[in-house]
Amino acid sequence: MAYPERDYQTLHEFVHQARLNLPQTTWDYLTGGAETETTQVRNRLAIESLAFCPRVLRDVSQVDASGDVLGNRLRLPVILAPIGSVESFTPEGAVAAARAAETFGCDHMLSSACDPGLEEVAQSVRNPSMFQLYVRGDRAFVEDIGHRSIAAGYRAFCFTVGTAVYSRRERDMAKRYLPRGRRRAWAGENPMVYQAALSWADIEAFKAKFDVPLILKGIATAEDARIAVDMGVQAIYVSNHGGRQLDHGLGSIGVLPEIVDAAGGKAEVWVDGGFMRGTDVVKAMALGANAVGLGRLQGYALAAGGQPAMVRALEILEAEVKVALGLLGVTSLAELNRSYVTEVPPVPSQWNGKTMLERMFPHLDLEDPGY
Repeated sequence: MAYPERDYQTLHEFVHQARLNLPQTTWDYLTGGAETETTQVRNRLAIESLAFCPRVLRDVSQVDASGDVLGNRLRLPVILAPIGSVESFTPEGAVAAARAAETFGCDHMLSSACDPGLEEVAQSVRNPSMFQLYVRGDRAFVEDIGHRSIAAGYRAFCFTVGTAVYSRRERDMAKRYLPRGRRRAWAGENPMVYQAALSWADIEAFKAKFDVPLILKGIATAEDARIAVDMGVQAIYVSNHGGRQLDHGLGSIGVLPEIVDAAGGKAEVWVDGGFMRGTDVVKAMALGANAVGLGRLQGYALAAGGQPAMVRALEILEAEVKVALGLLGVTSLAELNRSYVTEVPPVPSQWNGKTMLERMFPHLDLEDPGY
């Protein structure tokens, strides 16, 4: 069955509807990772290796889930992350995501690898959020994009820095499924040559030329975080790109504390990678994150029903965050600190024979088309 957007009551319902709506190739593109998909699994294992330490007998009659991101107060400090080829999930493409974020009250980061382009998406909303660039040309190309994004009204600019070469996403390769950029590579071009050549000097040059908040997405070590802070970057975006790039990496939330410490309050720290529930968001905020990026959850919601479904998913996510905060004994995300979480082994018995989605949403039955 297809759900009217107000009928969605749980997040796993969006996953089920997306599975019904998407062809197998697009479903695999959305759900899959690189090679053995070990990094993708570790993203979830790292989140599930954190348990809550709740406090009681505190007045939690009023709970606020809002937060500040680059000086903007958001209803929920989450970012609809830059995911490529979002037009594969919904006919409106990136416009649906941008409008959903604005309607709900969170941020959206437009990927340069999806349609429509930056000007059209900016014109579809009152206040464009952020633009993310995969470098596909020389410095003149980058500067042109920088000028265009600022002219279109985007309030921040992001370089993805953890994708120097194309990864091997074997689910897609085995089916010969080729998103836009990989079609060029399949045809013998090398669209990644400029991304592979990107260096700290290029970031420094951009920072010197443009007066716009700068974000680096793909930071995974304290060492690189310190370089970014010294360069004056405003936001460090901790990400392994959902396990879709380097296989056998660490889970994003697992490296978050050391990067928060390295930033030392001189830059905001954002994180994505496996975040699918409100409790996931709360764990990241307890470890010091300023915002959480949503990639696959965004894809599932958009594939389930476009902009209205995305807004509803954010409403449910917010409800989950508020429940977690109240049960932890705090009234806001700002009250959280590392004392509210502790490391534990994940629950291995629940992984046996289950896919990652079945583990995340135990009520989900992808094999039952009638559900």
